[in-house]
Amino acid sequence: MEINTLAVVGAGTMGLGIAQLGIQHGLPTVLFDLSAPALEKAQAAIATGLGKLVEKGRLTAEARTAALARLHCTTAIAEVKADCIIEAVVERLEVKHQLFKQLAEINDAATILASNTSSLPITQLAAPVPQPERVVGMHFFNPAPIMPLVEIIGGVATAPAVADAVEALARRLGKTPVRAADAPGFIVNRVARHYYVESLLVVEEGVAPLAVVDELLEASGFKMGPFRLMDLIGVDTNFSVTSAMFQSFYQDGKFRPSRLQQQKVDAGHHGRKSGQGFYTY
Repeated sequence: MEINTLAVVGAGTMGLGIAQLGIQHGLPTVLFDLSAPALEKAQAAIATGLGKLVEKGRLTAEARTAALARLHCTTAIAEVKADCIIEAVVERLEVKHQLFKQLAEINDAATILASNTSSLPITQLAAPVPQPERVVGMHFFNPAPIMPLVEIIGGVATAPAVADAVEALARRLGKTPVRAADAPGFIVNRVARHYYVESLLVVEEGVAPLAVVDELLEASGFKMGPFRLMDLIGVDTNFSVTSAMFQSFYQDGKFRPSRLQQQKVDAGHHGRKSGQGFYTY
């Protein structure tokens, strides 16, 4: 299976980053979102991102112009047609189910439906979708244009050719793909979850302030402390992933979500995107 056109659903931080990768590497790319202002913001962010590559000498001005010409932004779901469609929407199973069903209706049976989910089981995502063998996990990391790793996850029904095709796509986008089993959190989020959960517990118990935890872990070699990283990812997104994993592991205490993080979500302090998270921006 060969992927020559791409579509991305969701113009948030992850979605626009994936769309930027697509156009940068020669793929005509559709970027869909229900919000026109979100699309305008995403288009500006992509133009800025490519502009920075020109400034660094990693892309020519002509290549930037050509890349931007390959981008089509739309609020019309009927225009979301491609060889591969990657969803980067909210981490809610029912929302992804509804979206994949819509996309299946307007695309042919050969279209690959890929999910950027960081925690939801691919087998569950694929179950109600026509031709579930074309549903696969393709998990990028934030920020998508920079982070080299992409997890490729096949569900029980995923056709081997589909997983192979998205692995080839990841390589075309300049990424390092790794195959992961369809287990809660896959590889990275299962390992990294405790970076957040234990750090939150340290602050909850009054062992140290969050800024000190960040400073200590950064001094230990981590590029970003857990609280700065949660603000970058989105406190709400991070909390949603932890909650999903807690349920998937049958309430195993080591994955217990934090009350402190719940309060931040309830207050609308979602991190950089809202101007307030664990820090103020």
